[in-house]
Amino acid sequence: MLKKNEDIIYWIGDSLYLNITNRCSNKCYFCFRHFWDGIAGFRLKLSEDPDAEKVIEELKEHISKRRWREVVFCGFGEPTFRLDCLLKVTRWVKRYYPFLKVRLNTNGQALLLNPGRDVVGELKAAGIDSVSVSLNGHDEETYNKVCRPEFKEAYRSVIKFIHELKNADIDVEITAVNLPEINVSRIQDFANKVGAKFRLRELLLVIY
Repeated sequence: MLKKNEDIIYWIGDSLYLNITNRCSNKCYFCFRHFWDGIAGFRLKLSEDPDAEKVIEELKEHISKRRWREVVFCGFGEPTFRLDCLLKVTRWVKRYYPFLKVRLNTNGQALLLNPGRDVVGELKAAGIDSVSVSLNGHDEETYNKVCRPEFKEAYRSVIKFIHELKNADIDVEITAVNLPEINVSRIQDFANKVGAKFRLRELLLVIY
């Protein structure tokens, strides 16, 4: 059971964030979840994954309190570990708050985490408006060094996922953390090539 001081919902500015899991298929050396319990006064370390009903219950409490610009799946883990929860919550938001944009922040390994499923098709059908993919490596060797993924084919799968998102006409943003190992211009060039937006993140802002 979740403890009272564990936050599923948190906010920064006019964005409402959903922290639906702490599990991740990367062990990025720079990730501050290794050192901190949360951000902006919220405790994001969870004792267990909340089910979709619990997330929706928490949303009902907070979603009408402010004019939010967007709802974002982003917390102390990789949201696509919880694909069914993510989809169910997205459908709820789009049913009752259709004017709200829904964004997914992801490490891009959804195809590996959900084999045999049409992940991109399901995201689009549920109503995901945009996907922000963290690509912290300009090539496979650098990506593996920085992100330390569980999957050997992680980098190639992330690239495939980005192409599938673009082919499905989902708004895609590629991000990279400003680290000395990463050739940022090469990642930006890739983003331009596939028609995605690019955003450079500073080290202390890696969660969003």
